[in-house]
Amino acid sequence: MAGILYLIPNTLSAAATVSDDLLASIIPNEVQKLTARLDYFIAENAKTARAHLKLVAREYPLKTALQEIRIEELNINTDAHALPALLAPLLAGSDGGLISEAGVPAVADPGANLVRLAHQQGIQVRPLVGPSSLLLAVMASGLNGQSFAFNGYLPIDAAQKIKRIKTLEDRSRQEKQTQLFIETPYRNSGMLEALVATCSPNTLISVATDLTTAEETIRTQTATQWKRDLTSGKAPAFNKKPTVFLLLAE
Repeated sequence: MAGILYLIPNTLSAAATVSDDLLASIIPNEVQKLTARLDYFIAENAKTARAHLKLVAREYPLKTALQEIRIEELNINTDAHALPALLAPLLAGSDGGLISEAGVPAVADPGANLVRLAHQQGIQVRPLVGPSSLLLAVMASGLNGQSFAFNGYLPIDAAQKIKRIKTLEDRSRQEKQTQLFIETPYRNSGMLEALVATCSPNTLISVATDLTTAEETIRTQTATQWKRDLTSGKAPAFNKKPTVFLLLAE
């Protein structure tokens, strides 16, 4: 009988910055206990996965010594032909965990194709509760939580980025739908400037940074208000910090 593929949530910040109290507040105890008993993981990065397991081990002893736990990597560079081998231990009867670099697996994460293959091969998939920066951003934005869409990264090229923002704003207006997207952290300031320069004055823009951390900031206001803040130097200090951007055109 095949094992179970558990979708293991990770924290949204580096393990070195996570206190025991913070870990307990964002990763349920039962999820930590289950994570501690697994000895096979598939992760974007083995080093950061071990750092997370080390956090868990503060409270719940690991079934297997940390350095003996098997961790295989799955990231954007993994060839599709390598996926079956990652599931071989589960087909042999062992349970395994798919763990993201941050947040929950298979959402804005390369694990989705592995989960699909697990279903095709008859492996039970169990998602576990943990932080999703996208859902947390929607919750805290005050924008439409009944209809929203995640659009990943926008184009790097300036002209293409503006074109894409206009398309998303038009879609938001027509469908009354919140549009979410992310940016490479060191380009956050440029993204906000592009939004302010492109969106209609009354379009609502929300910026959610460092969610679940002590440095968390969430602010929703119109493009006009953001323009005023940028001009006066009151924009959030979010450069090089993980950020989710949202917009809703009215």
